[in-house]
Amino acid sequence: MLSETKVLTVNELADYLRIHRSTVYRLLKQGLIPAFKIGSDWRFNVEAIDRWRMTQGEERVKDRVSRPRAATKAAQNSRRGAQGPFA
Repeated sequence: MLSETKVLTVNELADYLRIHRSTVYRLLKQGLIPAFKIGSDWRFNVEAIDRWRMTQGEERVKDRVSRPRAATKAAQNSRRGAQGPFA
């Protein structure tokens, strides 16, 4: 018996994720999204996409914790003191 695994096209995935088709292709080109090809057409397993989506938030949190915070414009300006940007 065949399983009822849902497979999406690029257009269907773009609708599912509420992103533009070009964003899907950019993610594919960068190798950031789970996909497979049938002939020349890309296909996406919904279960794999859902697992990928869940890990995206976790990776961003890990990046924020491991990376030092970038200096803000206000902090950069305060370092200049009273001289201003053209001194």
